[in-house]
Amino acid sequence: PQHFEGDEEDIDREAEFLKRFRHSTFRLPTRMSLYSTPLQGYAAHLDMLRGKLIVPKTIEALLQEEQERGSGVKIYITEKVAHIQNASIILEHSNVTPFKSRNKSGFPCFYCRNIFENLDKLRDHQQKSHQKSEIKKVLGTYGAECLIVYVDITDLNCSLCYESMQNINELKSHLTKMHNKKFHAEYPDRVIPFKLSTNNVYECQVCGFNFETFGSIERHMNVHYRNCVCSQCGTGFVTKYRLKVHIKSMHIGGTFPCDICKKVYTTQQKHKNHVDTVHKMVKRFKCPKCPERFTEYFRRQKHLVEIHGVAPLRYKCNVCDKAFERRYTLSRHMKRDHLEERDFQCQLCAYKCFTNVELKVHMVKHNGERIFECSVCKKSYARKKTLKEHMRIHNNDRRFACAVCGQTFVQKCSLKGHIKTHHAEYSLP
Repeated sequence: PQHFEGDEEDIDREAEFLKRFRHSTFRLPTRMSLYSTPLQGYAAHLDMLRGKLIVPKTIEALLQEEQERGSGVKIYITEKVAHIQNASIILEHSNVTPFKSRNKSGFPCFYCRNIFENLDKLRDHQQKSHQKSEIKKVLGTYGAECLIVYVDITDLNCSLCYESMQNINELKSHLTKMHNKKFHAEYPDRVIPFKLSTNNVYECQVCGFNFETFGSIERHMNVHYRNCVCSQCGTGFVTKYRLKVHIKSMHIGGTFPCDICKKVYTTQQKHKNHVDTVHKMVKRFKCPKCPERFTEYFRRQKHLVEIHGVAPLRYKCNVCDKAFERRYTLSRHMKRDHLEERDFQCQLCAYKCFTNVELKVHMVKHNGERIFECSVCKKSYARKKTLKEHMRIHNNDRRFACAVCGQTFVQKCSLKGHIKTHHAEYSLP
């Protein structure tokens, strides 16, 4: 190997240094030598410090001491620790069966990730192979942003007194009042309840909606557990991780050109949807009565009605009994009309609305822009709807007829004026 002059000098210097201490003896001080003069003062100081040493304690022990002491001392903990404590109270003191989502093969075990084809086998495995003492350790392996636990709450009860419960909220209230368990209520829920049946119908435990696939109900839970809300579109998500994935795929701007037809899309998700449905023609939805497959769910439903005579599927609202042809429309109806979600707010007034489109329409009141121009008479309007109504004048679209004399009018206000002038004894319904 190659050597350099500087390396040899360093070696010689180190050897000379070690030679000077070769015959020296260094010993650690004994307890007796510490208490002898002149180290007696130092030893006394060590004794004083030893009495003040703090024995390490778990966060649970500190919180328990704080509760028993009743002092004003506040123990601050991280968000992840709070979520772990909230989840572990539910998992340790109830008969819920925790699992990690669901895939084509079945249910991955919460503890070991082994997969079981049905819930009964998973439940039997957990009872035989795992202890509840493992729960906190498993929860600790989750990242703070994706800490979420799915649980089956079939035949839910408290494992401390075996009292039956209807839902997770009732269980939490029971554990707090009857067993003095302390939840961190300032943090949102990360334990998501399901009732997993064998007939492939998944019922939401919050609103009662039924879903055909686990993936559908899994996405639906974002409606109820809106822990993190997208500032751009108002969509809610259970965790920050899911929100980040949503923003990356739906809102991060860019140019995503289609290699086949050269159309350009602004987000990766829009590009993927286009390729799957237009070019790849991915037919994920199979007809249960024949080999036909479809790219979209609603097309399969239309096929079942028209070809196989199946009664049209209607998604009924449990609150007002309205029915819709698409699940998406029902979901929007629930959020807009019953949950009264209003995530978009005008920066110039107190107006709040459900969608970004509604906000843009509202902003016309403030900026007064008239961007919709009539191609016939060049009049401009602030709203597209108003322009459409105006175009009926040019198209002679007389859709409003007088019930008394039969005269027709383009606009409803003209009909009202006619009745007021010529048929005052009648009132317009």
